[in-house]
Amino acid sequence: MLYSIGKVLFHIYFRIFKRVSVEGRENIPEKGPVLLYANHPSAWDMFLIGVFVKRRVHYMAKVELFKNPFLAFLLRSLGAFPVSRGKGDVGSVKTVLRLLREGKIVGIFPEGTRTRGKDPKKRKAGAAMFAVQSKAPVLPAGIVWNKKVFSKVRLVFGEPFHIQPKNEGEHVGKEELMEITNDILDRIYALIGQ
Repeated sequence: MLYSIGKVLFHIYFRIFKRVSVEGRENIPEKGPVLLYANHPSAWDMFLIGVFVKRRVHYMAKVELFKNPFLAFLLRSLGAFPVSRGKGDVGSVKTVLRLLREGKIVGIFPEGTRTRGKDPKKRKAGAAMFAVQSKAPVLPAGIVWNKKVFSKVRLVFGEPFHIQPKNEGEHVGKEELMEITNDILDRIYALIGQ
């Protein structure tokens, strides 16, 4: 209920105050597991994507956001779950893989934190690891924000694709995972001409 109300309110806000233009909505799978990877230029990205995807998107969000009880309630209502960044958070890994097995959409920002533009230093091997382990299709999404009120925001969904490790069935090392994450980010930024 809270999710549906929030979605309507955010939709009105984004359409009026941010004049959002959405491209590629036909690329969003209507059912089945999906790993939605997007760049992360704003704190509003999770809400923006959630409004324009019909299905609920479950996001990994830094654990610090869940320390405030009201914010924790709001985030959980929106389908978010906590992750401890910089540590091997086994619980969040299991949550991602469980959600994908259940046929849900999981939203991840492969850069791990907000960033204004493509930065090769900001990339996480874990993003690729989820795609390799789950074999779920990857849906890239690119976002361009303009901070001024009544300015245009652009959201572009690319075509889904599958990750193909170099040696199928073998352990994928961190170096290859970083290469895969780079490829995912290249596809994301190509959608918005960066």
